[in-house]
Amino acid sequence: MNITKKQRNNIIFLVIIALILIPQTRQPIQIVLHKGLALFSPSIEDESELNIVANYNWKLKDINGNNYNFNQSEGRVVLVNFWATWCAPCRTEMPMLSELQAQLEGPDFEVLTIATGRNPPGAVKRFFDKAGISNLPQHHDPKQKLARQMAILGLPVSVILNRQGDEIARLRGDADWSGDSAKAILNALIAAP
Repeated sequence: MNITKKQRNNIIFLVIIALILIPQTRQPIQIVLHKGLALFSPSIEDESELNIVANYNWKLKDINGNNYNFNQSEGRVVLVNFWATWCAPCRTEMPMLSELQAQLEGPDFEVLTIATGRNPPGAVKRFFDKAGISNLPQHHDPKQKLARQMAILGLPVSVILNRQGDEIARLRGDADWSGDSAKAILNALIAAP
């Protein structure tokens, strides 16, 4: 029996769909697909589209219901990461953000993670526990109020704010935040007045 090229491609397509439907293989496939798409360069934002967040008037809650006021970050370089528990690239990126926080956290820098949208506090806690992440905040934005205010479209999105609260960079998609180039850029921002 000879299989035509079209039949072979259909069989391969059906196998991939079946693997995506199986919960145990879905996440690894999503991660591989996303990493392939991440090979493309990140978009460069027009400076006029960047936000000024200088009022520091964000009121957040963590997964335990404790309040957090963003004015505690005033005067620091802040990497704000919008993510979700269901987002495969977000889950891939989070351990690298944890490593970055471990290496650079101090009076001049912090990573602020915000689970936006429908992310039950229990799911956020389970993800952090399973990934062994204990040094990142577990804030959430369940109604996406802050995400809308910051014009967050798609996840993950990382926004870098300078000491004055100006958005100076935005990256859509996951990044290797524990890599040398990311640390060099952030160290240069931390060193700037």
